[in-house]
Amino acid sequence: MPNPDRTAAAALTTLIVLQIVMLMSLYAGVSPHPPVSTPFFGIGPFIGAAVSAAMAALILGPASTKAGRILSGLAAVLALVSFGPQKYFDAQIGLIWPAVVTAQAAVVVLGVQLFRSPRHSSTAATQTV
Repeated sequence: MPNPDRTAAAALTTLIVLQIVMLMSLYAGVSPHPPVSTPFFGIGPFIGAAVSAAMAALILGPASTKAGRILSGLAAVLALVSFGPQKYFDAQIGLIWPAVVTAQAAVVVLGVQLFRSPRHSSTAATQTV
């Protein structure tokens, strides 16, 4: 069975790459890209926060530490704002579906790893000794 941290890290890396590529396509003007602004916040700062949460989770151990699990969950929720099920009703779904499906698969994999990972690393270590 794969290491939960490695599997979660792969899912987080997928989300990071997708978000950075979409942001780069916005700056380059290559369609399809996210809207320049959203009603409540700017897309650049939002994607920056989403990528930062995912990177911090990678550094802390996405499934093995409490802080890593919290940041992984936050990164998944933030990614779903950009790639969630609501995108199936977007007029550009025919152009963006590969990113939407890939991100949703990564969020599912990440969610499974977070759910299956030991909740308390010290308790899990004591039980295996």
